[in-house]
Amino acid sequence: MAGGNERSMKALKEVWKRVENSLCADCGKPDPDWASSTLGVFICLSCSGIHRNIPSISKVKSLKMDYWDDAQVQFLAKHGNAVTKAIYEAHIPIYYYQPTYNDCQVLREQWIRAKYERKEFTEPGKQLPYSDGVKEGILWKRGRDNGQFLPRKFLLSEREGCLKYFTKQDAKEPKINVKIDVINATFQPEKIGKPNGLQITYLKDNKTRNIFVYHESGKEVVDWFNAIRSVQFHYLKVAFPIASDNEIKNRLTRNFLKEGYMEKTGPKQREAFKKRWFTLDHRRLMYFKDPLDAFAKGEVFVGSGENGYSVQKGLPSGTQGNFSWHYGITIVTPDREYLFTCETESDQLEWIRAFTSVINQAMTPQEYAIEAYFKFKS
Repeated sequence: MAGGNERSMKALKEVWKRVENSLCADCGKPDPDWASSTLGVFICLSCSGIHRNIPSISKVKSLKMDYWDDAQVQFLAKHGNAVTKAIYEAHIPIYYYQPTYNDCQVLREQWIRAKYERKEFTEPGKQLPYSDGVKEGILWKRGRDNGQFLPRKFLLSEREGCLKYFTKQDAKEPKINVKIDVINATFQPEKIGKPNGLQITYLKDNKTRNIFVYHESGKEVVDWFNAIRSVQFHYLKVAFPIASDNEIKNRLTRNFLKEGYMEKTGPKQREAFKKRWFTLDHRRLMYFKDPLDAFAKGEVFVGSGENGYSVQKGLPSGTQGNFSWHYGITIVTPDREYLFTCETESDQLEWIRAFTSVINQAMTPQEYAIEAYFKFKS
């Protein structure tokens, strides 16, 4: 018996070390040490917890701590991540967001359920709840002034190329009517305080507006998220007919590069530094008095290095403004310097990495137009 167990463990390790099984099948995290004995995939600890919630589909075991018999090892050897992905991920729409291990729980859970439980991607041309170009329903929206979440009717239309929401079910005119190409959506469960919290941002008069919504159903809110991406994708296909599908995919909804508190001073650099919540949305650095504010108090455009933008660690010598945090950052633009301080050195280094990643990218023609607007406004 001991020899059989030793033989099984040796065979298991051989399958486990295949290149195809070196990343979690669901979120891409390196070195997965769990596996599904019913699906044949190698997964990380976090994704194994989601699999446990669908026991009728997936039985998970630790590759290090649990016993695997010969039949189970042979099943893993026959399947593995590559074979199983070829079945369950055969027909994923190009606009569908495939989460990574850095994404929130609701995105990863609904991705796993969509694959294995609902089998949304196993057949070509399958009708999906986010693929028909229109979606209507109720989302709970946070009030701009009172902070209360109230039910609001939302309507997404590919034909009209817009997202609307109505303050009443029977209202004929929407409260907002936003063009689909100026919308971004990103999951923000911690900031919103709801596990299924979604932040929808859009440009109005070239200023960023935030809407915070959620739904009790994780599936429903993720369907809304992918419906927005679907409508954006088809809109941009028409707007940019020569662009490749991958180029268009890269222009859909995006996560913020970095968020968090910093202190800032004014243009004279003699004012006291004030604590603000900052969001870096690619080249737009926005700051808010509160993380859930609808409008930014101000925005800074972060251009490319070849256009005179840079980020420096620390503050200029002789900075006069009073500040309580001592890890400084200076953003240099062609017109002025912006001074910030961080509470910890790790925050400082993370912000510098985020700014550097933006500054190292060449600017697009659209970004030159945004830069011109910022300069005109200032």
